[in-house]
Amino acid sequence: MFPNDIQQLIIFYCGEKEFPSGILPKLSHLQVFALEEEIPSAPITVKEKEVGCLRKLETLECHFEGYSDFMEYLKSRDETQSLSTYQIFVGQFEEYEIKSYYRGKTVWLGNLGINKDGDFQVMFPNDIQQLIIFYCDDVSSLINYAIDLKVMDNSYCNNMESLVSSSWFCGATLPSPSYKGIFSYLKKLHCYGCRRTKKLFPLVLLPNLVNLECIRVEECEEMEEIIATSSNEEGYMGEESSSNIEFKLPKLRILKLYELPELKSFCSAKLICDSLQQIGIVKCQKLKRIPIYLPLLENGQPSPPLSLKEIEIYPKEWWESVVEWEQPKAKDILRPFVEFLGADEYELSPI
Repeated sequence: MFPNDIQQLIIFYCGEKEFPSGILPKLSHLQVFALEEEIPSAPITVKEKEVGCLRKLETLECHFEGYSDFMEYLKSRDETQSLSTYQIFVGQFEEYEIKSYYRGKTVWLGNLGINKDGDFQVMFPNDIQQLIIFYCDDVSSLINYAIDLKVMDNSYCNNMESLVSSSWFCGATLPSPSYKGIFSYLKKLHCYGCRRTKKLFPLVLLPNLVNLECIRVEECEEMEEIIATSSNEEGYMGEESSSNIEFKLPKLRILKLYELPELKSFCSAKLICDSLQQIGIVKCQKLKRIPIYLPLLENGQPSPPLSLKEIEIYPKEWWESVVEWEQPKAKDILRPFVEFLGADEYELSPI
């Protein structure tokens, strides 16, 4: 069907449910393999081991039917093989969930029940940059191994209690790699519609977030803490001691907290975020303290970050009577940047 020395194979909407078996193993020179889909809910799937045998492959876009197929692909490929770019879809998706602007080295997981006892060390390619998850069971144990992640987008994972493994919160020893690498390249973190998620990650991971630019947490009904305090963390003395600790998030530009009715704490430690441009806090009435520490002028008075453009707030009563900032005068100083929204003037978005 195809010349054996073909280097690029891109197929658009072939109308088949599965790419025919026996073809790929014959195309040993293939460098680009892409199965483009017109309807994400009716994808063209491919045999995992046949993709794994393409030793010269540089670019891959394909769809595996289930989680076990993806695992088999990772096991069957050459460990020394490094793709320059890939878009790997695993599971089922609706059309509105697939956004074309995610490029680079990306894995999508959709509507999957994932075995927590699986071999996590081969869960993702070592160089994965973006992980997009829809309607999956608890994947927190898997994220511990996505060291090079730049974008983490997690939507509608209703059985997930935290973004990382619960082992971080109970002091259990985790397998290699060390926590010191987790999220150290992360730029964007988005958690949307995860109803049972109560916290994102523990304080011990906060020093890793030096490259974080955007945090968006939206419509998580049981979310209580963003950066969680736990007296069981190794080397950690508890909430009272952590309130005297300062952490820098030097690149953080966007902070959005929308519709988190149970949110009581963003972080117990003081946060220095001198690059903030946008802050949005909507329907978080139980949140009483913003731990962001404003820059100081020469006279010792706090000042807004030079980069700050706007602070979106709803409801107005929460800002005026409930919430306090880290420094006593911060609320007055930031008032010129505040825009009080109406009940229908903010937008939630899955991606």
